[in-house]
Amino acid sequence: METFYSLYPAVKHLHLTLIALSVLFFMVRFALHLRQSALMDKKWLKIAPHVIDTFLLLSGLILCVMIKQYPFVDPWMTEKIGAVVAYIVLGVMALKANRNKLFKVFAFLGALGWLVYAAKLAHFKQAVLLG
Repeated sequence: METFYSLYPAVKHLHLTLIALSVLFFMVRFALHLRQSALMDKKWLKIAPHVIDTFLLLSGLILCVMIKQYPFVDPWMTEKIGAVVAYIVLGVMALKANRNKLFKVFAFLGALGWLVYAAKLAHFKQAVLLG
């Protein structure tokens, strides 16, 4: 079991790398979406974010087990999951809502705001809303 916990730095760095890739793909896809680029129809651009996000979720679950802190048990983790859900909802609205560009830009900025909040929660492990 000690070997499992010794992998913590590697899993954490993998998780952070996957976060960076996920956010980068979101930002690129949003820019392409606003420009109505034909690249948005490329199969790899539709599949890659889902693959990245699946591994991101798995690495997050492994980290929860490693640090023994879980949603609905630890307030900061519950709040972080809520922030990630808000990020996802606003991200979907920014990319898929049948609305004007201004609405989509505000949804995009809101998504990034919730992402920053989730990062703050992960760093300080201190709940703000539920604490």
